[in-house]
Amino acid sequence: MRSLKQFFTIFFVIIFFLSTPMVSWANTDAPLQPLSEVVRGRIISIETPEVDEEKHGSFTTDVQSVLVQVTQGEFRDSEITIDHTLSGNMARDFYYQEGDRVLLWIESTNGEMSRAYIREVTRDHYLMYLTLFFIFSLLLIGGKKGAKAIITLCITGLLVIKVLLPLILEGFNPTIVTIVIASIIVSSTLIIISGFNRKTYAAIIGTIGGVIIAGILASTMTSLTRLTGLSNNEAQTLMYLPQGTRFNFQGLLFSGMIIGAMGAVLDVGMSISSSMDEISRANPSLTTKELIGSGLNIGRDIMGTMSNTLILAYTGASMHLLLVLSAYDVPLSRIMSVEPIATEVIRILSGSIGLIYAIPLTAIAAGFLYNSPALQQKKPIKNKV
Repeated sequence: MRSLKQFFTIFFVIIFFLSTPMVSWANTDAPLQPLSEVVRGRIISIETPEVDEEKHGSFTTDVQSVLVQVTQGEFRDSEITIDHTLSGNMARDFYYQEGDRVLLWIESTNGEMSRAYIREVTRDHYLMYLTLFFIFSLLLIGGKKGAKAIITLCITGLLVIKVLLPLILEGFNPTIVTIVIASIIVSSTLIIISGFNRKTYAAIIGTIGGVIIAGILASTMTSLTRLTGLSNNEAQTLMYLPQGTRFNFQGLLFSGMIIGAMGAVLDVGMSISSSMDEISRANPSLTTKELIGSGLNIGRDIMGTMSNTLILAYTGASMHLLLVLSAYDVPLSRIMSVEPIATEVIRILSGSIGLIYAIPLTAIAAGFLYNSPALQQKKPIKNKV
């Protein structure tokens, strides 16, 4: 009963969050520091010491003398010289170049700059160029469907950023929140792409069913393997947030697994439903059993490639850890017991199993829906001459 109450609470709170301004990631109750700010700048010139590449990696200290023009904030257009220290540690050092756009941390006292240093090079403008090319490609290749895909991506982004994350930060159960948001994302995506029709209904049933199966497996295995959800630095940082929220870290782990599996399952559900719709239109005389069989055959072809997609995606994300374990010849039994590896294995297998079961669920739903008299879509009748 408590879970059901929380489910409906989350559902109605979504409406509130979607009507409010973009959430601020900073704690608004925390004391402000008006004397310091992070602004943008551009490197005008630089004096780089000669670095002995053979010694690079040892912890020697070098200094870059960097002349930076501030391009934002109170000290805009002013030029400052910053000494950028290089320790020789490749993991931490960054060699700047003339023309680089950078983020500057500036501290001021009584309107005068007292300290400044370079935080990092800016990357957002390059990411924006890539995003624009992505949108252009969707419109160029996809046409109207591409435009609809952009709309669904925006809705998904808003639901994740303005609803899912804020609700979890407020202390709501991440498992219930994720299930609700995932269902909304699946339904809205398929409806916008394909409209209100039998193809969409079948895809929604199969996708949500597959996601639920993946979620049940992920939750069960997380409990059985006693995963803490604290295997990475980001998760550990959540323990010290200024909001003081007490997180259910296993629930957060489950949430990530569901979000990760949802895309592939959604793709499978829509592919099978769309293919079966074309088969049904081309051969209306097919029985429900024959139509389901056709859907299963299509699904078997898709299954292998989509499972590989999940496996390769998660393997790529864990490449550094896998290389370290391989370099030290760690036995497989020990590798599987390392929490980050166990987490990824559960993530891969639960998502893949959810994907596998989405195939028969979609095929069965489509088979009955496409032969349902109430949902039969009228086909144009050609006049005989």
